[in-house]
Amino acid sequence: MRRGCGYPVENRNLAGQLASKGLIISKFPMGSAAVPQNFPIRNRIISGMSVGLLVVEGAQYSRSAITARLALDQGREVFAVPGNITSKMSWGPNLLIKQGAKLVQDWNAWLSICHRKCVAV
Repeated sequence: MRRGCGYPVENRNLAGQLASKGLIISKFPMGSAAVPQNFPIRNRIISGMSVGLLVVEGAQYSRSAITARLALDQGREVFAVPGNITSKMSWGPNLLIKQGAKLVQDWNAWLSICHRKCVAV
């Protein structure tokens, strides 16, 4: 496989299996380098294909915050796990909860949400 397909390196075999038996969706040509400015574009595709988005951690201007905004713009549900108020990595999910994201307090709650979503789809 050429450079840029299967990033990170550990996923090259998986990418090869998907390419031969399934589908790889990308906004970028095969062989494109994985550069940070492309992540929000990639995440727009991921959030658009998802029923909802769960944010566990993320700083104020993190990629997870960007992806949450994209998911909301696409009409997807956004869920968040609250975090310690002294941690900069909790800023994103705590702000999302303040703005109306659905609180996910423990893994049982998340499993329940996933089950309802899967049955509804």
